[in-house]
Amino acid sequence: FFFFFLMIRRPPRSTHCISSAASDVYKRQDMSDLEKKLIKVKDCKVKLIVTDAIFSMDGDITPLPQILQLAKDYEALVMLDEAHSTGVFGKTGRGIAEHFGALGKVDIITSTFGKALGGSNGGFIAARREIVNLLRVKARPYLFSNSVAPAIIGGTLAAIKILEDTPELAEKLHRNTKYFRKKMQDAGFKLLGDKESPICPVLLRNSKLATEIADELMKLGIYVIGFSFPVVPKDMARIRIQLSAAHSFDQIDQCVAAFTKIARQKGILSSTKF
Repeated sequence: FFFFFLMIRRPPRSTHCISSAASDVYKRQDMSDLEKKLIKVKDCKVKLIVTDAIFSMDGDITPLPQILQLAKDYEALVMLDEAHSTGVFGKTGRGIAEHFGALGKVDIITSTFGKALGGSNGGFIAARREIVNLLRVKARPYLFSNSVAPAIIGGTLAAIKILEDTPELAEKLHRNTKYFRKKMQDAGFKLLGDKESPICPVLLRNSKLATEIADELMKLGIYVIGFSFPVVPKDMARIRIQLSAAHSFDQIDQCVAAFTKIARQKGILSSTKF
């Protein structure tokens, strides 16, 4: 086996601890780098490309169509983590695989019952029967974990039904995302991530500043979290905003106004660094 982990720096140490597979890392969103790595291992019998669907700290959407094409060209499998896109992308909330019209083309899909589905824990792996049967007897997190509570399963099934029956929720989420991003950019803030992503990191660069602004926003009724090194690279501190279909435009206006007020007080909106 040869695994590719799409990460910024290095693959997880657990890869080497629980598997004899070799692993390598390609640069995020860099398809030419991924192809170079695939060429190097073209003679390996089994190759697996692993990627997030949406990157949680930056809000970037992975270029799934290009990854699937490379996987086809070099006879590799694809494993897609839809944790931040389940319930968010696709007409029925099936993530970016549905968003890109690639349902049935991804070999392994993993995701969570938390986040958009509202559960407190649990998750799933969707794949061919042979892969699922192998994981049932080989996957340590599955073998050595307790079953998910029935209440979580019941709530998750209800959430999935809501997603399937009310596609307007996803439509409202994307309207909110577009509205928030435009309002913040018009106010002078720099936002990271794909324009369609409801994960909207507000780049501040300075770690102390990100923490202070998050604390001030809390006093104004806006609950956000500041992230800095080592969670994100040095000098790339940010406050991450996550939009919801439950938000109204009035609430988004309140959030933008609060950001603007605090930023002006700290004199950063006119900063060239900002």
